[in-house]
Amino acid sequence: MSGTRSEAPLIDAEEDLTPAPPVAAARRRLRAHPALLLLGIVLASLNMRAALAGVSPLVSEIGEHYHLAATASSLVTTIPLVFMGLGSIAAPKLARRWGTETVLCGALVLLCGGILLRVAPPVVALFVGCAVVGTSIALLNVLMPGLIKRDFPEKAAGMTALYSTAMILGATVSAASAVPLENALGAWQGSLASWALLAAVAAAVWIPQAVMARRGTRHGQAAATPAHATEDGPNLSRSPLAWQVTLFMGSQSLIAYVMIAWMPTVFTDHGMSKATAGLVFAFSTLVQMAGSFVVPMLAGRMRRQRLLAVAVTALMACGIVGLLVAPVAGAWIWAVLLGIGQGGALGLALTMMVLRSGDAHTAARLSGMAQTWGYLLAAAGPLVLGAVHQATHGWTVPIVLLLFVCAGLVLLGLGAGRDRRIGAGA
Repeated sequence: MSGTRSEAPLIDAEEDLTPAPPVAAARRRLRAHPALLLLGIVLASLNMRAALAGVSPLVSEIGEHYHLAATASSLVTTIPLVFMGLGSIAAPKLARRWGTETVLCGALVLLCGGILLRVAPPVVALFVGCAVVGTSIALLNVLMPGLIKRDFPEKAAGMTALYSTAMILGATVSAASAVPLENALGAWQGSLASWALLAAVAAAVWIPQAVMARRGTRHGQAAATPAHATEDGPNLSRSPLAWQVTLFMGSQSLIAYVMIAWMPTVFTDHGMSKATAGLVFAFSTLVQMAGSFVVPMLAGRMRRQRLLAVAVTALMACGIVGLLVAPVAGAWIWAVLLGIGQGGALGLALTMMVLRSGDAHTAARLSGMAQTWGYLLAAAGPLVLGAVHQATHGWTVPIVLLLFVCAGLVLLGLGAGRDRRIGAGA
């Protein structure tokens, strides 16, 4: 198996579905117009992290506006993660009933609504909007890899590179422009709300594809039927290897989302300006592309990935130590180390889902397990570290706790990186 990111989706919702004949025919007609499909993929990908990354540089302003303590402020990152985990369970079922194109379009409409809801006056709207944003991103996370593999089977690697690049680019631009948009529009609400426009444009591009994909389908007819029984294959919940892969995914996500929630605040609390902190965070997001492309390629050429797991974790640990000893003086260096390490850890986690599975059906099931439980585990990170920061009135203890997570990540990587297959003998 290749180690490219294209063959390690979070969940391939198309893997176990057989489309209804009218839907299959409609999709063949859609593939005759690849420019529209390509534009839709790029616009959807740009939206997949922008709504989350743009919050990070503004967490302090949001907290001050609603008089929230650090623990409560962390909920703007924690709530989306919880619903990203829960929403991933429903995505394949929705795709089976309504079709991938229709659910993608609906997810973008939902994302647009969630972004706007976050800036509505009552504080409850902020948290409900975060839940809606997380749910919509979960649907996009699950459906995009399978759609790319289905409609561009001969160009899956290149298309996945485009999809990954657009996703990281959206996050980078969102983080870098958060404070400038706040200054230009007069408030943090305007900065956050501006990203609803990108979601609305993407939804508009998917509307004709959603309509075309359902043309000819009888009222009430499902878009697809399962190709496998869900219980086919090994019992993942009883597989130590499956749990090692899942917890590796969750632990590296925990570190990543703690950085998304608190990295700019760590810098500003040590005297850096908001605008500069946003740029450093955006730069760290951008350099994740290096790790996310190189590490999966290396992993696919190795029987064991244990050394890679140690290497990417060491990069993150060095960046975290830097935040502890010289957060402002070495900020750009720590941003590079954390970015490459985080991108590499994510790419390795996705690749191991495929390498540790004996077939595509098991890989899809393992991806579902890893994404669901991984995001739920990751959700605890920003909340717990926010509470510890609030209790200790500083960042030393929270950052030290992240180093313990890195130690656990090494142990999980040593287990998940063995040359083994789930369901096979040791």
